[in-house]
Amino acid sequence: MWIDTHCHLDAHEFGAESLDVARRSAALGVGMIVIPAVEAAAFDGVRDLAAQAPNASYALGIHPIFVPRATDADLEFLRERVEASLSDPRFVAIGEIGLDYFIPMLCEPDMRAKQERFFREQLRIARDFGLPVLTHVRRSQDQVLKHVRQIRPPGGIAHAFNGSFQQAQNFIDLGFHLGFGGAMTFTRALQIRRLAVDLPLESIVLETDAPDIAPAWVHPGRNSPEQLPQIGRTLAELRGMPEDAVRAASFRAALACMPRLVPLVGA
Repeated sequence: MWIDTHCHLDAHEFGAESLDVARRSAALGVGMIVIPAVEAAAFDGVRDLAAQAPNASYALGIHPIFVPRATDADLEFLRERVEASLSDPRFVAIGEIGLDYFIPMLCEPDMRAKQERFFREQLRIARDFGLPVLTHVRRSQDQVLKHVRQIRPPGGIAHAFNGSFQQAQNFIDLGFHLGFGGAMTFTRALQIRRLAVDLPLESIVLETDAPDIAPAWVHPGRNSPEQLPQIGRTLAELRGMPEDAVRAASFRAALACMPRLVPLVGA
């Protein structure tokens, strides 16, 4: 079974097609899709979508791109919803959370400070409830690592990882896995492909980030969890390994970093 550890199946790009996409993905061997929320207004949507798709689960969090319009009340609401959701077997993580130092507006001093404050509070929520985190690390690997070291949530995923080998090792040392997806399929993505080959296979999880980060054969079209098996085959080709071995390893890695997935996939 393939597990898509990061897919925004609730995004407007899917329209009314989300459940059909989940069904088609299941037919292709994608046995689980993790749907992270991006803001408080999306919490009900990801929960309800995961409840309707047999091969879906969800995470709750406030994405750094949505931090500018978020309030402290949203953080309080997140903590309340996390506590209430622990009884829901399809709730598996805190995410998507993190830091984004790519978008200029988010790099302004006041907004950097707000991003860090929201990230730290969400890390505390993850730590307090024993949940892994799905982290956004765009041009912010070292800063994310700093806060994770200080607060110590119980592991998680550095989503769409595109840092150095040393940064990757630092995440691994903190109990994290590294997320690889469509970017790995481009021949010009030399650093990402090197990491995909050189990092321990047990530290790699697969993801689509659909509808974004479409693989080379879809770009610039809409990405989908239906593409995950071919993304996995790309990883197998890069590493010179059988596809079955990569599928099994990425499956084990996903369960290791998100233990609440285990009963959902019958492992």
